[in-house]
Amino acid sequence: MTDQPDAVHRLVAELVDKKLTVSVAESLTGGLIMAALTSVAGVSRVFRGGVVAYATDTKHSLLGVDANLLETSGAVDPDVAEQMAIGVREKFDASFGLSSTGVAGPDDQDGKSPGLVFVAVSAPFGCWHRELLLEGDRSAVRTRAGIAALELLADVLARL
Repeated sequence: MTDQPDAVHRLVAELVDKKLTVSVAESLTGGLIMAALTSVAGVSRVFRGGVVAYATDTKHSLLGVDANLLETSGAVDPDVAEQMAIGVREKFDASFGLSSTGVAGPDDQDGKSPGLVFVAVSAPFGCWHRELLLEGDRSAVRTRAGIAALELLADVLARL
């Protein structure tokens, strides 16, 4: 995600300007989103913290994702992404929660194909998600998912 440094810097600057904070819950991206954010000097003014909830049961135990939803739909689901974003926003008392969940590959997960990703943003005034069907190897899917999550947050911020 280092190919997007200007976009990440602009995003952090906008959060600082608007005096807003963000926390992150990652699954398939495994910390890439947090690494991109924390690469920006001064991000400590807006980044509250994050969780890499890779295992399905961790999404429930750390982020409060509904156990029944996880059992019936699996971890790769738009509602799971939204509940992850809500859970991390509440856990870290942030203005925004940002999340990613999906299948990086090379194998299917819970009957879902590699490249299927959901990213979500939660705020006190709403929750949004995007479904992505990404192509490429595991690294490319993870990187594009992280970029998409940050772009979704930027889009939500632009509405304010």
